[in-house]
Amino acid sequence: MSARFVTLVAGIFFFFAALVTQGFLPFFEPSARTNRVTAVVRTDFGQLKWMMTEATDYTPLQQLGRDVYLREGCWYCHSQYVRPVTGETRRWGPVTESGEFAYDVPHLFGTRRIGPDLMRVGLKFSDEWHLAHFWNPRMLSPDSIMAPYRGLFDEPAEPVKIVDDGAGNRTLERTPVSEGLFDFASKEQIRLTPNADGLLFVPMQARGKVPVIVIPNEEYKGDAIKIAAETKDLEALIAYVQKLGMNRGKWRDLFEPQQLEVTEVTFPRSSEWIAHGREVYERRCLGCHGVNGDGNGPAATFLHIQRPRSFAAAVFKFRLTKEPLPTDGDLLRTITRGVRGTAMPAWYELPLTDRLAVIQYIKYELAVDRSDPAEPYAFFIEEPPGPPLYIAKPPTASQQILDRGKEVWQIAKCWECHGMIGKGDGQKAAGLKDDLGFGIVPADLTSGQFKSGTAVEDIFRTMTTGLSGTPMPSYRDALPEEDRWALSYYVLALSAYKDPLTLQPLTISDTDRAALNDLTLEAVSPDNAYVPGASPAQKASELGEGNGGSLTGKQDTAQGG
Repeated sequence: MSARFVTLVAGIFFFFAALVTQGFLPFFEPSARTNRVTAVVRTDFGQLKWMMTEATDYTPLQQLGRDVYLREGCWYCHSQYVRPVTGETRRWGPVTESGEFAYDVPHLFGTRRIGPDLMRVGLKFSDEWHLAHFWNPRMLSPDSIMAPYRGLFDEPAEPVKIVDDGAGNRTLERTPVSEGLFDFASKEQIRLTPNADGLLFVPMQARGKVPVIVIPNEEYKGDAIKIAAETKDLEALIAYVQKLGMNRGKWRDLFEPQQLEVTEVTFPRSSEWIAHGREVYERRCLGCHGVNGDGNGPAATFLHIQRPRSFAAAVFKFRLTKEPLPTDGDLLRTITRGVRGTAMPAWYELPLTDRLAVIQYIKYELAVDRSDPAEPYAFFIEEPPGPPLYIAKPPTASQQILDRGKEVWQIAKCWECHGMIGKGDGQKAAGLKDDLGFGIVPADLTSGQFKSGTAVEDIFRTMTTGLSGTPMPSYRDALPEEDRWALSYYVLALSAYKDPLTLQPLTISDTDRAALNDLTLEAVSPDNAYVPGASPAQKASELGEGNGGSLTGKQDTAQGG
């Protein structure tokens, strides 16, 4: 028997072995024998702790999105696996655990990272960001090599005219295209704004409603628009992407690389830094905030729930100053952390010099009133920010403080906008507008997606300063400090023991809830996660958990779906 013959037989054997193990078995065999994972939960007293729990299966919509993900070949470029090396855990998040793949048939680990790993992408960006990203990735990141996925949108060829509806509003002309997307006989309205190029995004929730075209600041000056409508496949794909990594709970609230607490950063004006800041802005910010910083970039039409901030009016939501203008430290904190639940991502991966430079450009070039070209009014020069307010150390959380916070919630009438249980569905919610005339939705506080940060100090800061440019007022004079702390703890408690994606209460016993609420219990990492039903001294690492082990010593078989 010659060596060539042996080599030929071996080659054929290994080819078919690889075909079976990598091509066929993944479609029939679950990728993991356990659905045990460690996840972060928020306790009633606002603490974030790791605990052992179980991964959940995909919903029908998420499963459809996974099928679209496979069909479109997204896995060719994107992996779904965070390895235990510092460069990955500080970029993506916690190391992947086997239980996260319990319902993945076939698995989508991926072997190439032409694009970023997606194992921890869930809720990193808002649905609106993903919509703009699928339409044209380079609107948001000029460096992206991802192709546009416009085939996932319904894109009629014929433009539709903007007309007067006879009641003082602008709407769309009734054509076969518009009547296929809207119900002009409906009493329920959907407010939409085209971008400066005349592109109008139509979300799924617009179906069955009458369109109202909102352009309070002449965001579009034409008389006809082109439509890009969301489809079921696109809705499902985004639902699937948002699911990725969310079996690990509120881990992002503990993600150290994007945490930044700074009171003041003094940085003198510099023409060189402003010039560099302009380059950074045009590459990273222009897509949403626009060339002139007016919040009307090409991606703005996709951000139909929360519009991008307009820098031109120098109105900033997040600050720690008595006066309206923020310090450099405030701006740096916002850029680094991002604004949770919106299309503004965390830019902690952007070099610090780039973040500082873009702050200079925003302050001295964009936050300028140019209504009189002869005498532009630079807000940060004419009205420099005052000193930061002092925030003392928060009081220790207790049931008494939570009870007082609930009383303050009623006294301050927070329920009028946020609803009785904080869902953002109060009696005044429907008619709220921001300072630019766009509709604004009160935050759903049960989601835990707090825009200014997830610590009690962040909530207290918001209570103290309010959110400029929105209906959210300052309570610095209306409520004493102890009541603001109590209210802040109560707001945090509204998202306690809830799934961050579905917002549904977690299944947890009273005994385990009481144990997790113990302020002295430490569960700061997956290795020392709290294990329900086990001795308080036992941790996940000691029971073989955190890497796919089983509480009982037996394997829990999860059937893929």
